[in-house]
This record gives sequence, C-alpha cells and structure tokens, in this order.
Amino acid sequence: MWTRVLVPIGIITVAALIALGLFNSRPQASQQPPLPPALLVDTVTASKQRTVFAVHTQGEVTPRTQTTLISEVSGQIVEVSSAFVSGGFFERGDVLVRIDPRIYETQLKRARAQVASARTQVATENALAGYAYQDWKRLRDLTTSGKPASDLTLRKPQVAQAIAGLESAEAELEKAQGDLTRTVIRAPYDGMVREKRSDVGQFVNSGTPLALTFATDYAEVRLPVTQNDLEYLDLPNPDSGRSIPVTLNARVAGEERTWQASLVRSEGVFDPQSRVLYMVAQVPQPYQTSPGNPEPLRIGTFVEAEIRGRDAGDLFAIPRHALYRNDQVWLVDDDDHLRGVTVNVVRSDKAQVYIDSGIDEGDRVCITPIDQPITGMLVRS
Repeated sequence: MWTRVLVPIGIITVAALIALGLFNSRPQASQQPPLPPALLVDTVTASKQRTVFAVHTQGEVTPRTQTTLISEVSGQIVEVSSAFVSGGFFERGDVLVRIDPRIYETQLKRARAQVASARTQVATENALAGYAYQDWKRLRDLTTSGKPASDLTLRKPQVAQAIAGLESAEAELEKAQGDLTRTVIRAPYDGMVREKRSDVGQFVNSGTPLALTFATDYAEVRLPVTQNDLEYLDLPNPDSGRSIPVTLNARVAGEERTWQASLVRSEGVFDPQSRVLYMVAQVPQPYQTSPGNPEPLRIGTFVEAEIRGRDAGDLFAIPRHALYRNDQVWLVDDDDHLRGVTVNVVRSDKAQVYIDSGIDEGDRVCITPIDQPITGMLVRS
C-alpha cells in the first residue's frame, strides 16, 4: 500500500528536480535596446541658380489723366452724345454735350454790330483829325506863328478814344464768338465717362460739373515700396528714359489675369505715416484687349505687382520655412543623419530665402519643419 503512494510522489519529485535543473541551466537571452524611429522628412538638393530679385507689392489701378468736365456758359442742355453715359467710350474731338446756343448767337450779332459801329467812329475821327490839321496849317500860314498845334487841336484824344472803343468792341466780339463755341463741349482726349452728372433738359450755370471723365491712353498703379526693398531695385534715372518691367496680377471672374506694366517714376518722398515710397507703374491702353489677354485692366482693379529687381548672381534658393533662427539650416548626410550649418542669407521674402554661403552644391537640405532638431538625429526621406 505504501509502495503505491510513494512511487508516484518520487516520480513527481524527480521530474520537478529535472525541470528545475533545466531551467537553471538555460542560456541567457541577449538584450538589445530598440532602434530609435527615423523621422520622415522632405529634402531638396542645393543648387545655385542665376537669381534676379523681385519686389512684391500691391496697388489700385487709377487713370493717368482724369478731368471734371465743367460748363463754361449758362443754358439748357439740348443734346448729349450716345457715349455720354457712365462707362461710355469716346474719341478726342467727339461732341459730348450741346447747350442751347440762341442767346449766344444773339450776343454775337450784337458784338459784330458794335464792331462795325466802332470802325465807323474810328474812320470819322480820322477824317475829322485830317480836317483839323489842314485848318491849323492854313491858320499857321496866315499868322506866321511857329507855335506847334496841341493834341486837342488835332483831335488826337478823340481819335484815341475811337480806337479804344473799337478794341473794346472787338474784344466783346471775340468773347461772344468764344461763348458760342463753348456751347458745344467736345472730348479733350480718347477716354471714358466715369460719372455722368447732367442730362438733356437740365439748365446749367457757368461752372456746373457735367461729368467726370478719364483718358484711356495710360493707366497708373501706385505701388508702395519699403525702405528695405529699395536695396533690391535699380531705380531708373528720370532723365534716362529707362523703365523697369512690372507684372500685374489680379483674379477677375474667377480666373487669374496678368498684365505687363513699366515702372516709370517714383513720387520722390516717403509717406510720413506708412514710411513707404510710392512707385508709379504705367500700363498702355488698359482697355485694349488681345487674344492672349481678353480681359481689360479696368480702372479701380486691385492688383498684385511684381517689380523686377537687381541681378543678384548665383545663389541658393530654399523654402523660407527651412530656415531656423534666421541663419541656420539642417542638412541630411549620406547616412541619413541631421547636421546643422550656419548660412549667410542675402535676402528673404514670403516664400524663399536666398543664400550665398554655408552650404555646398549637391547638399541635401531638410525642408520639413522639426520641432527640436538635434545633430545626429536619424531621418528618412
């Protein structure tokens, strides 16, 4: 009976001892620290390129020549041109407005009559002066007096008065002719009506504004440029006749449109509030369309402008967000580790920075912003 109990216990004990021996004699497992994860980044290959700086600014399109048409005479408007509407185009010399001329035609007739009467008076006084001279001469011969004749004796004051009256009448005639001519208001240039302020049947006085017009030969854009940006512009000499190319861009009817302009002058003084210098760009024939650009550059359009600047030579251009602490970029070496270098930034704009030293041709520049980059950090691209 005891045999039956002890044999199983012995077997279990031996098996436990064997298992414990095997467990204690097992080989030690090798422990290796986990590899740090490689950060995924984007890189660009550094390559020097010929760089021409550009200054980006913006402004509103305005007319170069703008005029308020004003009536120089009084009267009722009896006729207006079909182009005399807001947005109407006209050519130089076109009749825009006619004012009732009847009063001025009557004044012209009166002025002509006064001139004729004054000429008759001058002729009469000249004849009387001749008779007076002959009478004085005969009297002198009879009296043998050497005393000269007075101006009054020879009727010189009367002749002068008659001549003055003729000049006054001729001046009134010239004024009457001018007033009659001014009843017809003609376009002073090729242009467009911006605002209509009068119409047929309206009585206007001398000095009444009739319309606001502008010429369509050129449009201008005032472009503010900061003092720092002036460093990158080669401003033209006003006497040289040279201009700087400017590209204007605007989104019109859902599409991006581009127009070419020329920077022709600066306004010469810094604005005391904004501390910017305004440049003026001109666009010839802004309302003239072409197959390449079917959209006119309308007055009042707000445009983005790119002014061509100085030739800066060969420079590295990288995205601006790849620059750290104003003068540092991170390179990725052949083993995919980060390495920080200090660079010399020639200029930066909203999109890019331009570098002339600190990196070499063919370097891989990390352009992914990293929160806390460390030298030797493993990355993958």
